[in-house]
Amino acid sequence: MVLRFQGVLVRDRFRDLEGPLAVRKKDVVLMATVSSFESLSRPTRSELRQFAELFTPLFQASSDEAKRQAVAALSQCETMPAAVALFIGNQPIEIAAPFLAASKAIADDTLITIARMQGAAHVRAIVSRESLSPKVIDALVALRQTQPRPAAASAPITESVAVPLSPAPAEGNEAEALEEQRVANEEALRGRILDLAGHLGRSDNDRLGLRTLTDIQEALLVRFARSREATHFATALADALSASRWLAERIMLDLSGQQLATTLTSLGMSFLDAVFVLERFYPHLAEQQRNVTRGWMVLDALDPEECHERVEAWRRADRYTYKPEAADARASQETENHRFIRQTPVQRDMRALGRRSR
Repeated sequence: MVLRFQGVLVRDRFRDLEGPLAVRKKDVVLMATVSSFESLSRPTRSELRQFAELFTPLFQASSDEAKRQAVAALSQCETMPAAVALFIGNQPIEIAAPFLAASKAIADDTLITIARMQGAAHVRAIVSRESLSPKVIDALVALRQTQPRPAAASAPITESVAVPLSPAPAEGNEAEALEEQRVANEEALRGRILDLAGHLGRSDNDRLGLRTLTDIQEALLVRFARSREATHFATALADALSASRWLAERIMLDLSGQQLATTLTSLGMSFLDAVFVLERFYPHLAEQQRNVTRGWMVLDALDPEECHERVEAWRRADRYTYKPEAADARASQETENHRFIRQTPVQRDMRALGRRSR
């Protein structure tokens, strides 16, 4: 009811705002509208509808600083119109970040819609929430299938520059011109070969052709490690490896942390994030040794090329040994085709054998 009375006043003032101080006045009206909505402990359906009608034009006409303050205040509200939540979530990340990370009034479907419509920055803000439902987690994991994988940086290959043919020289200079052209072509070819040879020496940041974590996958792994949610972590790790959950769980069951460190190194997780993950799941790796932790030393001793080979060997073995879908299909087929055959009891067989022996 308070919002209804103030809503009429806000609408009338908003229509009359003109002149050099219009933006500042609109900022004041926006914050007054947000404050009025915050004061409602249980807003009615009509009050929610009226706030949704007033908020969007006020928000669009206000300054960036007022937008940030309004979004920060609304992120503490327990109830909010779904249209307003979707509108705020689709704002630039510098404005929408606190709302996506802290608001309890956003429905799961709204979060999934925002994650699909916006970029990786909005997804990271959603991942940083205190709690995520399994529905949202599954949607975030599935996003990597629809997003194009960023191309790894690679050394540019210089194309050979074609040497233009000169007009036909006189008979005395023809042999000399052909020799100069041949030398120029050889130099261009030599330069191209050198560029290719330099490109073959892969740097640590060049992951062309290697299985690499996406930003969403890395953010999910770090989040689940922070809260020590081993079940969700295993699901995200299996998705990153494109392998079965059984392989991810087997990797995590290595209490030394060596297998998980090998896997994170192979997937290209940043060094500091990998150290954090190891220390959260294996507390003994957080012990200090020589001014660094044991987890740091485990990761620093790994060779990336060897890690790639080991993880690929695990994945190949997983494909050969773990085929739940095929096993279930075969079992169901055997069950459908099974027919009970009437068999002679064992005792009758023994009596028949006795009679035959006589």
